[in-house]
Amino acid sequence: MAARAYWQGQIRLALVSIPVEIFSATKSGATVSFRQIHEPSGKRIHYEKVVDGIGPVDPDEIMKGFEYEKGEYVLLDEKEIEGVKLESKKTLELTQFVDYGEVDAIYYDKPYYVVPADDLAEEAFVVLREAMRRARKIGLGQLALRGREYVVSLKPCGRGLVLETLRYADEVNKAASYFRDIGDTKPDEDLLDLATSLIEKKAAKFDASEYHDRYVDALKDLIERKRKAKGGKVSLDSDDKPAKGGSNVIDLMAALRKSVGNDDAPAGRTPAAKPTAKKATPAKKPVAAKPATRARKSA
Repeated sequence: MAARAYWQGQIRLALVSIPVEIFSATKSGATVSFRQIHEPSGKRIHYEKVVDGIGPVDPDEIMKGFEYEKGEYVLLDEKEIEGVKLESKKTLELTQFVDYGEVDAIYYDKPYYVVPADDLAEEAFVVLREAMRRARKIGLGQLALRGREYVVSLKPCGRGLVLETLRYADEVNKAASYFRDIGDTKPDEDLLDLATSLIEKKAAKFDASEYHDRYVDALKDLIERKRKAKGGKVSLDSDDKPAKGGSNVIDLMAALRKSVGNDDAPAGRTPAAKPTAKKATPAKKPVAAKPATRARKSA
């Protein structure tokens, strides 16, 4: 069964309109779903929608209400809400183009795939896609989806386009209020050399398939052990120890040296080649550190 379009409409660039469809680019990953259970009886807990002094009500009698003052509401039904006129319900007008990377990653929310609605729309769609690719720009506009209007970005992706909803400025907390207590101290060059070498040692191309939700696996294991125990107690892992407080520079230096020399690559990736030279003494810097620093300074 073909996927159902999340939105159908048109992309407009000046006088050019391109009929398109968008589809959700993501799906829910593996999860463990829990129900609330009444322990003494072992039965599920249900919820009812009730009105004070009346009791349970029929879903058909429920409307949406906006409280404009305490206890006073303006009632709206779904048809009235759907009837709100907004051009962006059916048209995404590209009003601005910006460089790749100009929009901070923190503003991005949810991605969608964009495809031409039919064969007639394909030529204009391809022209827009390749023009943005050649200019190395992403398009911005606004689009109404499921009850609200979003700022969205549009960029080439393979043969198609990817649309991403963006958060508004007032939806993002200012970083300065969280980072202001971090000092302006410059890092020690030797430590920086070692950390750079460690990063370069672990560098690899991103492959999303290498990662999975280990928490879900652990929960499934716990559920299976609990099932076999027929509701009885099962042992829980208690190996985790609280992290110790901040360490001094000597401890950090030792940890970085050990990491650069001994730490293996992550599971599923080819481990980096081990250096053949003997381990440097504490009085000397590791051989791999200096070239990494010089390369960065000359960049």
